[in-house]
Amino acid sequence: DVFARFQRMRGNNVLMVSGTDEHGTPLLVQADKEGVSGRELADRDNRQIGEEWRGLGLSYDWFTRTVTRTHYATVQELFKGLYNNGYMVKETTMGAVSPSTGRTLPDRYIEGTCPICNADGARGDQCDNCGNQLDPADLIDPVSKINGETPVFRETEHFLLDLPALADALRTWLSTREGWRPNVLKFSQNLLAYMLPRAMTHDIDWGVPVPIEGWKNNNAKKLYVWFDAVIGYLSASFEWAQRTGDQDAWKQFWLYPETNSYYFQGKDNITFHSHFCPAQLLSY
Repeated sequence: DVFARFQRMRGNNVLMVSGTDEHGTPLLVQADKEGVSGRELADRDNRQIGEEWRGLGLSYDWFTRTVTRTHYATVQELFKGLYNNGYMVKETTMGAVSPSTGRTLPDRYIEGTCPICNADGARGDQCDNCGNQLDPADLIDPVSKINGETPVFRETEHFLLDLPALADALRTWLSTREGWRPNVLKFSQNLLAYMLPRAMTHDIDWGVPVPIEGWKNNNAKKLYVWFDAVIGYLSASFEWAQRTGDQDAWKQFWLYPETNSYYFQGKDNITFHSHFCPAQLLSY
């Protein structure tokens, strides 16, 4: 907010958008604890966060959420583009299941020891200590965050983003970045050597439907939250443009080379902004 206000004071044309990222499994974990549905918790949190932002006087041009029709349509359009261009590959992977309930356990329901750096408390999708992307089946001594039991792993079909096929394009793109913190840029470049195809669908009933025939009506499989979340920057820009009355207003911020984009991020989501998001846009 301070940065956006500073840029406006300098006379620059600014669009500051954000919103609540609502399809993550941490939300479902909390919803289970409270005995409410994921949507109920998301509605409550979005309302509370929005009220806090307004109370603080933050100068968002548009603050939205990831359950809007525009967001769903935008996410599904990008997925279909990647699928049609050959960057979404269907493979059989290993999924975690609760032995006591038979319920599928999404990756963030699983914790264990990182197989790369041996840090405790690594999640089924990522180790915050070393920053590497993980799969629950790779964890050492994995346990369910719900009841502490050891999950059973069974075969399941998913669409994977072919990140290795995009590594050279990402390497070239990263080499043109200016103004990044050196450690963030180096971290992002180093991870290119370890890139693996990454699941972009999950065994979960909360999220954006997979827009592929035979999948879109399957309520047990949805798009992975970090495929849909980073697209929120784009879909929020679409929504803002729609509400200005100029459907094409978003283009000045997304299609003009002279426009600068700024993202404020933490250590745990560098790879989603330096790999996932640009990979999605480049491959589309």
